[in-house]
Amino acid sequence: MAYLSLFIAAFAAATFFPFQSEALLVGLLVADTYSIVGLLLVATVGNVLGSVVNWYLGLYIERFRYRKWFPFKPASLEKAQVHYHRWGHWSLLMSWAPFIGDPLTLIAGIMREPFWRFVAIVTLAKGGRYLITAMLTFGWLNSGSA
Repeated sequence: MAYLSLFIAAFAAATFFPFQSEALLVGLLVADTYSIVGLLLVATVGNVLGSVVNWYLGLYIERFRYRKWFPFKPASLEKAQVHYHRWGHWSLLMSWAPFIGDPLTLIAGIMREPFWRFVAIVTLAKGGRYLITAMLTFGWLNSGSA
């Protein structure tokens, strides 16, 4: 049940729901009842899948680009997509960050970020955040031992 709870919390935290998964992860790590690797994998997979939902929403929203109410003109959006594909995908390394990470994953969908690259970069960023959370929880960063 703990793994499922962590998965749901991590998934929800990656969407636009105000949710915190790190606190649950730390609690489960400190309980010392569960596999550290298992907890990190479950949290990462849940969080990445939540970001995939955002990517799909962005992809879906982008389909309305020719509607009058859409906030950007089609030509402006196409120009932004060209610039984004040059270097913008690296902004997804910040997908772990509070407040800006979720919008970045939505924007990646709007910018038609290739799915494989989106998943790779977001997994690196979000998995790294959970790994650092675990390292800080156990003091591995301070003691130099892992």
